[in-house]
Amino acid sequence: MARRIDVTGAGGVRLAAWEFADPPKTGLDPADDPAKDQVGVLLLHGLMGRASHWASTARWLAARHRAVALDQRGHGQSEKPPQAAYTREDYVEDAEAALEQLGLAPALLIGHAMGALTAWQLAAKRPDLVRGLIICDMRASALGAASQQEWADWFRAWPVPFATLADVRKWFGADDPWVERPNPARGEFYAEVMHEDPDGWRPVFEPEQMLRSRETWVYDAHWEELAQVRCPALVVRGVDGELGRAEAQEMVRVLPAGEYAEVSDAGHLAHYELPSAWREAVGPFLDRVLGN
Repeated sequence: MARRIDVTGAGGVRLAAWEFADPPKTGLDPADDPAKDQVGVLLLHGLMGRASHWASTARWLAARHRAVALDQRGHGQSEKPPQAAYTREDYVEDAEAALEQLGLAPALLIGHAMGALTAWQLAAKRPDLVRGLIICDMRASALGAASQQEWADWFRAWPVPFATLADVRKWFGADDPWVERPNPARGEFYAEVMHEDPDGWRPVFEPEQMLRSRETWVYDAHWEELAQVRCPALVVRGVDGELGRAEAQEMVRVLPAGEYAEVSDAGHLAHYELPSAWREAVGPFLDRVLGN
């Protein structure tokens, strides 16, 4: 179960935040919720993701903390503004607004991929709002023009519309040329970001907007901002993910209070593919930063 809480992001964009608990917490106003006295956790999905991808982690955290996942602009049930409103500053200001409006700060930020970059940029900008940070499979190095072109080509290769959700699961879990070996969890991940149109199943986001979002970070390195993060920070990688061990360990070295963890047998979607192993990897860090 989850309850939705609306947040106003940068430029007045309407964002959907989701507080996961079983049963859901009562009350419409976060200021009147008993959970406001719990330590806050804000979870930020990656590009093309949505808040529901954090459901397993959020429910686990909700036993002791106040865990909220945000549908970032252009994703999930949040507003999808004009393409020009997809800058790094917009994403960071959205997360900043969520922390302040939901009364979560000082919070632990947990981010995957693009969401991790947003999290460490916010931690560098507003250290007063962030008590700790978990970075999941996001590189600090510049990826470059070739990477952006690969993504543009990949989006064009999607056989949309999909006739059924089963077709979605099959393509992203096995038939997609980017899949090295069958990965049912990846198929489920993408099935969660589809909606049904009269002619079939399509993503809830606009691929062009995703490319516009991505181009705001792929041409630049982000080591300087990483070095400005003063709170405890954990860099987590799936062994088969996009963040290599050497770069991850360099990120830990650059972070003033960095630590390292990895999830064996997992790829880029470690938190979604292997939730139990993910929880085991991040649990000790959470206990130290948030308390038992």
